[in-house]
Amino acid sequence: MAPPRITRVFGAVNIGSFRISAIVAGMSEMGDMIVLGSGHRASQGIKRGYVTDMAAATYAVRDAIDRAEKMADTSVSKVWIGCSGAGLASRIDQFDAEIGGRRIEQEDIDQLLISAREVIQPDGRMVLHAQPAQYRLDGAHGVGNPKGLHAERLGVDIHIMLAEGAPIRNLTEAVQCAHLEVEAVVGSPIAAGQACLSPEERDLGVALVEFGAEVTNVAVYSHGLLIDMISIPMGSADITDAVASAFGIRRFQAERLKCVNGSAIASPHDHRELIPVNAPGEEGTGPIARHADDKNRIPRAELIGVITGQLGILMEEINKALKLMRFNAQRGKQVVFTGGGAELVGLADYAQAALGKPVRIGRVPHLSGLAEAHVKPGFSTLAGLVLYAAADPIDIRTFGKNRQGSVSYSGLGVVNRVYRALREYFEHFAQPCNPCDGDGTIGWISRFRLWTTGPHALPR
Repeated sequence: MAPPRITRVFGAVNIGSFRISAIVAGMSEMGDMIVLGSGHRASQGIKRGYVTDMAAATYAVRDAIDRAEKMADTSVSKVWIGCSGAGLASRIDQFDAEIGGRRIEQEDIDQLLISAREVIQPDGRMVLHAQPAQYRLDGAHGVGNPKGLHAERLGVDIHIMLAEGAPIRNLTEAVQCAHLEVEAVVGSPIAAGQACLSPEERDLGVALVEFGAEVTNVAVYSHGLLIDMISIPMGSADITDAVASAFGIRRFQAERLKCVNGSAIASPHDHRELIPVNAPGEEGTGPIARHADDKNRIPRAELIGVITGQLGILMEEINKALKLMRFNAQRGKQVVFTGGGAELVGLADYAQAALGKPVRIGRVPHLSGLAEAHVKPGFSTLAGLVLYAAADPIDIRTFGKNRQGSVSYSGLGVVNRVYRALREYFEHFAQPCNPCDGDGTIGWISRFRLWTTGPHALPR
């Protein structure tokens, strides 16, 4: 049977504090998403979602995308970026227009979205995306497509994702210096929600907890919308550090203990079970752990005690966030945990008791071709990025601009356009990209490619 024909190719990179992962996926003629290649590597130059070393972050991004491209046997020039830090914030703005009781046409909807740009007030922050979430007819909410209906007033709810400008520019530059164009930066709660939450859950109301390495994002969905979110500067790496400090061992040893022998739920036989600090074949190396026996083994109960102690602190912060977002006031709501930290054994049971809400673990949806190693909660944001890209979401900031009438350039008009484009290039892109190379040569070439293919490109 012949393989399905791929009509569109998507590339995505999720930049996390523990790992940087990349994916190359294609859309078949039948509309199915097929993963062509995926890869990941340890994160470098990223701390709690912020770029702290441009050269290291650029190298890690390039390495991750190279692995995905090698597996896919194809290359990508544009990628969608997942961002979990940078002070993410979410809000819903509203805009209304008079219709006068007549039948709503597509032109009315288009004009509504174009005019709705007026309500976007970033207040000194960067707008990652501003999307129409749902429409309102004379106060009636939840209208998906108002075309063909009659109304006195037509309104739209706009979901706006904000972030701090400088950290986003650093993330963007790290990817650009890896010789990739940035299609868009997507807040990880949006991408993770696309992958882990069903439309019914988003409509009924659900809290999505993205339990990352150094950042935990708590997002609340209701009536199909992401209505609020709070970032907590804590994550699973803090549990690793607590284990390393408690037993006086190296971080990599603590990470292995947490992943292999750790649990969020204690059992009666944990006090009798001794677990080795060192991995098989590494006996006799490294420091002797505190409270260890002569074979460098520690009681599993002590390890679980350290893990649950740190988890308790995090659950308190999550509870505070849910209360601030008034999620606890609504009964029967579900909490979904995803992210790398959600892979901890027994986390759902522990969180359910701590939060007093039904809890489940959000997993990566079935995608044809996705490697088995990436079918885990830690890769839900990565999978969500390509699903989000394939959905081709509308951004009202750019909506309608490609519908404007074409302008012909002749005579001095062409000269002026070329002059303005050249001046803009040298003003904004003339600095060498030091993280990419030592002498700036590759950075200049990369920037020239971005200039000739990006928003500053000259007409061809």
